[in-house]
Amino acid sequence: MLKKFLEVPLIEFIYSCYNLNMKYILFVLVFLLSACSVKNYETTQPKLVFIKSPKIKFADIGYLRNTDSSIELEMFMAGHAIEKISINHLICVRAGCMTKSGFNQEYLNHSYPDDILQNIFLGREIFDGKSKLIQEDGFVQKIYTPEVNISYKVNSKQIFFKDTKNKILIKLKDTK
Repeated sequence: MLKKFLEVPLIEFIYSCYNLNMKYILFVLVFLLSACSVKNYETTQPKLVFIKSPKIKFADIGYLRNTDSSIELEMFMAGHAIEKISINHLICVRAGCMTKSGFNQEYLNHSYPDDILQNIFLGREIFDGKSKLIQEDGFVQKIYTPEVNISYKVNSKQIFFKDTKNKILIKLKDTK
């Protein structure tokens, strides 16, 4: 009888500690995740977005938002948000978050540098400026290696990236 008496309070004590720990863990998770989800973007630009790769096919309007450290491309079709690509230290899509190299391997090409998608969205040089030719209203890069055949053009009206070897096209064009 004494043994049964000691077991019940002990179980109740363990259960109450478990609930307390779970509440604490839940509070911390909610606090951390909510802090990460609130972004104040400095720039929001409507764009015509064309993305074609073996795993992504999209052509419609999108909104490109960015700060110094993060980028978000929200894509719409017939007025409904259908996909969002968020880039900071990870790349997140509806399917989940992954490293930049993991995203490249899954959606683009394993030989691309980790920051290529971020640089394309922002209209910056890729592959450390390899074969960059300055033009009147932007620049052009043509990159040929055994793994890629890239034509990349940036000007004030559009960003155009095409890798014919890997069948990847990314085009962001101003709506004006």
